[in-house]
Amino acid sequence: MQKVKAKIFYLPNYDLSAWGPMKYAHSTDSGFDVRACMETDITLLPQERRIIPLGIKLAPEEGYGYQVRARSGNTIKLGLAIPNGVGTIDNEYRGEVGIILINLSDKPVLIERGMRVGQIVVEPVYQFEFEEVQSEEELGITSRPAGFGSTGVK
Repeated sequence: MQKVKAKIFYLPNYDLSAWGPMKYAHSTDSGFDVRACMETDITLLPQERRIIPLGIKLAPEEGYGYQVRARSGNTIKLGLAIPNGVGTIDNEYRGEVGIILINLSDKPVLIERGMRVGQIVVEPVYQFEFEEVQSEEELGITSRPAGFGSTGVK
């Protein structure tokens, strides 16, 4: 398993004495859990969205970024999800990390201070090197001209 270095700074809203430093729960985990670090508990109403502060700032080594993802247990049990699927955070971002959550259930959901609300996964950064072409044919013909469900559901 490859390790990627990252500097971490704990903000005053992260209770280091109660929760301890960030760590992976198991040696083979791809993500580590992050906690809600608001000053007080909040209630998310059905279909309501909020940015939940996570109490940390991160600086991964060059060539890497990270994603904030939902925890599957919170999604299935509480209806909490990330409205855009995943939060991508660029290498040079140095502000407080947050997670955008939406309550997809039909009941209010209590987000308690210290609740594990997401996970962070490191990712290598790749960028396209664009080559402009003058016609669609120069993109190349494939056997798959359609998308958005063109292969069906069964």
